[in-house]
Amino acid sequence: MRLGTALFLAYLGIFLLCFSYPVVRIVGGLRVAYLQSAEEPLVDEANVLAAFVARARHGGTLDTDELERVFADVYGRRLSVQIYDTHKHRVDIRVYVTDAKGILIYDSAKQDPVGTDYSNWRDVRHTLMGEYGARIGRDPSDPGTLTTLYVAAPVLDAGQIVGVVTVAKPTAAVNSFVETERPRLIALIAVSAGATILLSLLASLWVRQQVGRLTRYADDVREGRRVPFPRLARTELRSMGQAFERMRQSLDGQAYIAQYVQTLTHELKSPISAIRGAAEILEGADVPADKRARFLRNIQTESERIRLLIDQMLKLSELEVRRALPAREPVALAMVARTVVEGAGAAIAAKNLKVVVQVPDELRAPGDEFLLHLAISNLLQNAVDFSPKEGTLRVEGGAVEGAIELVVSDDGPGIPEFAKARVFDKFFSLQRPDTGKKSTGLGLNLVREVASLHGGTVNLENRSQGGLHARLRLPT
Repeated sequence: MRLGTALFLAYLGIFLLCFSYPVVRIVGGLRVAYLQSAEEPLVDEANVLAAFVARARHGGTLDTDELERVFADVYGRRLSVQIYDTHKHRVDIRVYVTDAKGILIYDSAKQDPVGTDYSNWRDVRHTLMGEYGARIGRDPSDPGTLTTLYVAAPVLDAGQIVGVVTVAKPTAAVNSFVETERPRLIALIAVSAGATILLSLLASLWVRQQVGRLTRYADDVREGRRVPFPRLARTELRSMGQAFERMRQSLDGQAYIAQYVQTLTHELKSPISAIRGAAEILEGADVPADKRARFLRNIQTESERIRLLIDQMLKLSELEVRRALPAREPVALAMVARTVVEGAGAAIAAKNLKVVVQVPDELRAPGDEFLLHLAISNLLQNAVDFSPKEGTLRVEGGAVEGAIELVVSDDGPGIPEFAKARVFDKFFSLQRPDTGKKSTGLGLNLVREVASLHGGTVNLENRSQGGLHARLRLPT
């Protein structure tokens, strides 16, 4: 037997011996990993709902009327959410509540009548004993098939357990994720193993150099860094790297499409509200001619803004993928700030707010005017939403420590302590003081993206006298 063949077979034997078992464990444990990742947020949901139910107690009795109203609304919603390859069209969690004896007093799915004894169910029994309560539902016709995850949390009153709240989540989505991911994982392992074995026949130093370059590139992509494709010889390694690049672009595209559909919807609300407000005013018979002309101009301006918004959102998606601005022009922040305030005129007038704009006309920041308009508009809209009626809004700008800073201030309640670390997270939103409603939670996330694209920062801080400062800082 030739030495080359012997070395190849020896390497192949070592490879199979060392990697076959971990690969089998990884592929076989994929479902368990997904179930674990699904169970953790259910724990949070159960505890939040348990605290909610505890606060709704009246006269020592658990009151589930509010839960009934909430889930009537939740189940009535029709979703259209594309989560990678899985389409979600409705909310599918189930919530049930028992009293301190394990007797059912509320079931969002109405599977069992009130009064049914749930005390023998593992989730209820363990929770009533002060332990972690959870269980997995199985298909009666196929006990090896998991159908539902159940996670419970205690309802507490003065430290005493007075009931149990259980959140149940079907595992259909998990099964779908596993069935989608397992072939990809197996294919990726197979491609990686084949490339490694093939390249092992070449000189070890050359292989080490090539593998090193590709490994660094894959790590950079995984960390989200934008790096050029490495120089690789015309081998299977190069093909694999190109496949990684195509996969990255495909995954980026899926994520950004979902993100920008949401963002576009969010951003269209402002000009549509302005148009609707102007139209409502124009319905009045006693509107003076000069005001009528001004509101008609507002309608035309906001209509044009909607068109520009749709066009520019496509541009923003492309910019964010590249994580850089292709060109920067001096942007007059005073003009942008005044335009934003005029666009929000209807919302400002509805609350009878006083707006003070103090931005020097000569203050200019290098960047993209449209993106900065979006960012400032979102900050102002947040300030309007959280301001009390007849409050004061301030939009101020200036040069600070070698940078350009624009500050939007309001007299609202500020940010509660629990929300400070999450205000810029996508889809996180606080209830508006006057309506109790939440926004889509995309506005501040978009502001952060715009600031990042400009090499700047944005932060929110509570004012000592009450209210909030939103600071957008841009490099000069």
